[in-house]
Amino acid sequence: MGQVEATTERIVAAGAEDVFDALADYSGTRPKLLPEHFSEYEVREGGDGKGTVVHWKLQATSKRVRDCLMDVDEPTDGQLVEKDRNSSMVTTWTVTPAGEGRSRVVVTTTWTGAGGIGGFFERTFAPKGLGRIYDAMLARLAAEVEGKPGLG
Repeated sequence: MGQVEATTERIVAAGAEDVFDALADYSGTRPKLLPEHFSEYEVREGGDGKGTVVHWKLQATSKRVRDCLMDVDEPTDGQLVEKDRNSSMVTTWTVTPAGEGRSRVVVTTTWTGAGGIGGFFERTFAPKGLGRIYDAMLARLAAEVEGKPGLG
């Protein structure tokens, strides 16, 4: 067994505060960002940043579906941490300024992988698949916040 990590990042043409607010809006904006890999999305408590509890199913492959119940925290400015009650999975979203009216969004997911040959394949392929899912989410995030009046 070993730690598996998937990291994706994107520069978004909007201010860091606006980008963070969009990501932290679990009841409004976040559902619009989810690609088809997510289903049964439901905010169970809160809905805006720290203290939110949100459920979804993540279908990373045709055979693998994770039932996720996430507790959301904001340990530092510009950071959202989603910890899964059902597994070792932790996803950290970090938003930092990247120049005038631009932000860098980095999303990193870690979990304890399987051992043996299955673990080898998980460590080899899961980060790439999760990276594609997060690329799609970050593209939707950019489309959501870039060029909106009053943002940036």
